[in-house]
Amino acid sequence: MTGLLTKFAASTLNVHIAPNSVFHIGNIAITDSILYGWIATALMVVILIWVAHRATVKPKGGIIQYVEVVADFIVGTVQDAFEDKRRAQKYVLYFVSLFFFILINNLMGLIPIVGDALNYNGHALLRPFTADFNATLAMAVVTMALVYVSSIREVGIRNYLGHFFMGSIKNPFYLFLGLIEIITDLTRVISLSLRLFLNISIVALIVVVFAWLGHILAPLTATPFFFLDLFDDLLQAFIFVLLGVMYLAIAVNHVPEHRQSGLTEGSVPETMDAKPGETGGVA
Repeated sequence: MTGLLTKFAASTLNVHIAPNSVFHIGNIAITDSILYGWIATALMVVILIWVAHRATVKPKGGIIQYVEVVADFIVGTVQDAFEDKRRAQKYVLYFVSLFFFILINNLMGLIPIVGDALNYNGHALLRPFTADFNATLAMAVVTMALVYVSSIREVGIRNYLGHFFMGSIKNPFYLFLGLIEIITDLTRVISLSLRLFLNISIVALIVVVFAWLGHILAPLTATPFFFLDLFDDLLQAFIFVLLGVMYLAIAVNHVPEHRQSGLTEGSVPETMDAKPGETGGVA
């Protein structure tokens, strides 16, 4: 990503979006993005374990304070999305871990040695994990699988499918709308993965292009976009987690709402009769 800033005097601009194979384990190709994802995962585990062992009731300064603040913010976001806070506690650990995983992978793409600055056999050795569509697709599949499985476990398969339909499925109009909602819901895997992949890749590409245009002035021309990249890394990690939380909360909160209201198909009248003494009823 920003590793190309070290090559600002180059006469040609080389930008590679697709991941490159670094080595193989059996028949499985390990790409530069997978390799860097492993490094980022190991770093995240070390940092979080270190913070956990040093966390106290009274917040300390430095990195511990920042991690605690961010973790508390994500925990609050998850809890606020659910009407039942006990249900929310079941999913806090996953979404907090997911946020830090995406954020650390995004931020590690800002390190100068990432990208074409460090080559191996003519290809980049390290590439940001979240700048690989295969990686973001895998995270989206896992997240949406959690949403579907947890929603069905919480409210039951019948109630979960029922929240897609506005009325009785015997009505062709409601049946059609419900099927459209189900299809739309399934496309969330693609939208989640594409949103993260494109935002990280495109902003990184902008940094590279302006660094190349600046040549010897690359640090000056690319610095504003470098800070834009930094902000985007944080924002996209939060958006990915927030959407996953909302998808789950909407499905889980919907059923108790309607179950407690006592609304049934039979309790909703097809016509409204005028009260005694009133006129203007529908004939």
